[in-house]
Amino acid sequence: MNNETPRVFIAATRQNDGKTTTSLGLLAAMQSRYPRIGYIKPVGQRFVQIEEQNIDEDTVLMDSVYRLNCPLVDMSPIAVEPDFTRKYLLSSNNEALVKKIQSAFDRVAWEKEFVLCEGSGHAGVGSVFDLSNAQVAKILGAKVVIVSQAGIGKPIDEVSLNQALFEKEGVEIIGVILNKALPEKLDYIADFARRGLKRKGLDLLGVLPHQPILTCPSMDSLRDDLGAEVLNASENMRNLVERVVVGAMAVGHVMKSLTKGALIITPGDREDIILAAATTLLAHATDGLAGIVLTGNLRPGADVMKVVQNLPFPVLLAREEIYQVASRIHDHTVKTRPSDTQKIDLIRDLVAKHVDFKKILKAIN
Repeated sequence: MNNETPRVFIAATRQNDGKTTTSLGLLAAMQSRYPRIGYIKPVGQRFVQIEEQNIDEDTVLMDSVYRLNCPLVDMSPIAVEPDFTRKYLLSSNNEALVKKIQSAFDRVAWEKEFVLCEGSGHAGVGSVFDLSNAQVAKILGAKVVIVSQAGIGKPIDEVSLNQALFEKEGVEIIGVILNKALPEKLDYIADFARRGLKRKGLDLLGVLPHQPILTCPSMDSLRDDLGAEVLNASENMRNLVERVVVGAMAVGHVMKSLTKGALIITPGDREDIILAAATTLLAHATDGLAGIVLTGNLRPGADVMKVVQNLPFPVLLAREEIYQVASRIHDHTVKTRPSDTQKIDLIRDLVAKHVDFKKILKAIN
């Protein structure tokens, strides 16, 4: 296996701590030093089908943003399908999986000057089929950067748990990046987290400030999650949802709650709310509503549908009732998509400004 190409493994203390965000930003930073970069997510759990291959969503994102010039199947060699673990426990084939990861890495690293390896969750994820993040980092011969939620006590406790598993596998940890810190507490968290991590023999590589826009779902991601039908030809499916208004009250109360970026969730037969939203200044595409989700699979009447089809923001029709729809949107996991250009630009700037890139370079060289 290739042991020469510089590489780093990005791990996290939990899911959705900012591992992909960090990877996006670090790839941009590394590209300034190594023009020919590669990427691999050896074990993926969230995937899409591309040309009959299961490809991890993060792999699709990185390739779309950076045009990595490598087959997607090599950047995403193992996709954990619903019956993957059961099959492994019935007939262990660890040697074949390890070889698959190593071969994929060799192809990804071909003629590359640097490869970023992204893990999947905390250090122990994948242990059930003998491919924990710690074991995969060891297989790849990669040093690790751990990403955790910002804070002092809790992230250091969680980093310590992950540190123990990486050290058990003989994997070196370069340092820790904390994510989603309140901007007004950035210096405070950096100071005390650095002190706490130093006691564990770890470096703090940076603290990323919380940016609300990065946690706002887009209308197209909600459409996919809800399996909703789009009722109009709006060109603003990338609208970001900054707040949610459940239209289960009188129309006057609903209208008082609407601000820029708001999403209205209301039954499809509440035509009074639909028309009221359509006739306010908030219906403008650039400074108005993010969109409307109609629930209960209730399609408005013909006259109201004519209005809906001319609205500048998306109107979706969901099959589920209003409570289920509101709950799904509340629990929706916001993932950065290739079309989220505004978010991607912000992520690049955040990582460039707040992460000690030189420490990482020094460690991998």
